[in-house]
Amino acid sequence: MSRAIRPETAVFLSFLGITLVVWVLRGVGLLTFLPGLVIWLLILLSVGAGVFDFIQRTKR
Repeated sequence: MSRAIRPETAVFLSFLGITLVVWVLRGVGLLTFLPGLVIWLLILLSVGAGVFDFIQRTKR
């Protein structure tokens, strides 16, 4: 039996995945042209989406 993933969780996981991929690729040297601000914004978006997902989960 499979359960559908909630939209809030999908957004959080998407932001987290994009953040990790960008962080690793920048660390390897493939995305060195991206400023550090982009990574910080992605991290903040991931944290914000995680907090929002947690709040929505505890409401139900």
